[in-house]
Amino acid sequence: MRRTPASALFWRILGINGLIFVAGTLVLAVGPVTVSTPILLGEFFVLLGGLTVMVAANALLLRASLAPLEGLTALMARMDSLRSGDRLPAGGNGDLFHVVEQFNAMLDRLEADRSSSTALVLDAQEAERRRIAQELHDEIGQTLTVVLLELKPVVDRAPEGVAEELRDVQETVRSSLDEVRRVARRLRPGVLDDLGLTSALTALATDFSGTGGPRVTRRVQPGLEGLGSDAELVIYRIAQESLTNVWRHSGARNAELSLTRDGEGRVVLRVADDGSGPPDRVGSGIHGMRERAMLIGAQLTIGPADGGGTEVRLVVPPPGARRA
Repeated sequence: MRRTPASALFWRILGINGLIFVAGTLVLAVGPVTVSTPILLGEFFVLLGGLTVMVAANALLLRASLAPLEGLTALMARMDSLRSGDRLPAGGNGDLFHVVEQFNAMLDRLEADRSSSTALVLDAQEAERRRIAQELHDEIGQTLTVVLLELKPVVDRAPEGVAEELRDVQETVRSSLDEVRRVARRLRPGVLDDLGLTSALTALATDFSGTGGPRVTRRVQPGLEGLGSDAELVIYRIAQESLTNVWRHSGARNAELSLTRDGEGRVVLRVADDGSGPPDRVGSGIHGMRERAMLIGAQLTIGPADGGGTEVRLVVPPPGARRA
C-alpha cells in the first residue's frame, strides 16, 4: 500500500503509544513490583506513579510530533489572499513536515495563479481606461471645442442682453471641456508615459489641490528611475486612489504626498492627511489598491497617521527582490 502523510502519521502515533506500553509492561515484568489482591496502599501509589510517567511521556512525544499542526492552524486562521509571502518554516524530520511543505507549495501555486489573473484583469482595466480616455479627448473634447468656436461669432453678433447669456453658456461649455480633460487625465495619465513618474505625481498633486479639496503638499525625490512600467503605474494608481479617498471621505484640510527611496533601495510612497482617520471597513478602492500592490510584490499598509488622520504607505522592493 502506498505510504501517505495520513498513514505515516497513523503509524507514528501507534508506534509512540506502543513503545510506551511496551516499556511499562517490561518494567512491570522484570522489576521488583508485585500487586496483591486486594491491592495494598503502597502498591497503589507505585502503579499510579508508573501510569503518570507513561501518560506524561506519551504526551511529550505526541506534542513534539504534532507541533507543526499548531503553526499550520495559525497560518490558516490569519491567511489573507492579498498578503503574499506568509509561510510556515519548512524542514526537519517527521511526517507533518511533509504536510507543511505541501501546504506552502499550495500557497505558492495559489498566489501565482492569483497574481496572473490579477495582472490580466488590471491590464484589461487599463486598456479600457485608455480607450475611454481617448474617446473623451477625441470625441467629446473635440465636440465641445467646436461648440466654443461656433459660439464665438454668435456672441459677437448678438444683442448685448443675449450676448451676456451666451457668454455664460460659453463659460459652462469651457468648464465642461476642462472637466472632460481632467477626467481623461485621471483615466489614463499621458504625463506618466511621456514625462515619467515624478512629473505625473507632481501633476496629480497639483490637480487635486485645484479641485477645492484639501491642500496637497508633495515631496517627490528626483532620480527614481529603473522601477519599471508596471511598478510606476501601480505607484501612480495607489497615490491617485489615496488622494481620491482623502478628497471624498476624510474631511481633511491638508494632505501630504511623498515618494522617496530608503537606505535598503526600496521606494516608499506615503500619502497622509489630517482627516477623520482610517476607514472602518475595506471598500472596493482599498481592495483594488491591495491587489495592485500584490501584483509587484509591494507591501501596503493603511493606518493612523501621526497627529491624527490616515496614512497610506506603499513599500516597493527593488526589481530584483520582487516576487515573480
